[in-house]
Amino acid sequence: MELGDEAVEAHRGIGRFAAESGIDLVVAVGGDLAEQLALAAGAAGVPEVAMVGDNKTAAAFLHGVLQPGDKVLVKASRGGQLWQIAQSLTGQPVTDLSGRHLP
Repeated sequence: MELGDEAVEAHRGIGRFAAESGIDLVVAVGGDLAEQLALAAGAAGVPEVAMVGDNKTAAAFLHGVLQPGDKVLVKASRGGQLWQIAQSLTGQPVTDLSGRHLP
């Protein structure tokens, strides 16, 4: 959200970087910018790419595919609230921007 005019290319660059780094799965969360990241990741060779609309869906998807020993990097601007995915995956209560627990 803070990238301004460079947002599209920055997201594409992260998708390409994921492929160059040997990442097995990219789960892109959100709208147009997430789609740019996902498309670039797939085009650059990430074997599996998923596009989801929100954090709750991303967490549910990851709960279904992650195996013991897998490593997960969750990255976004604060506005994306992707910490909710990390909270869910680690069994913590999921919170909003103000720290209130969500259902």
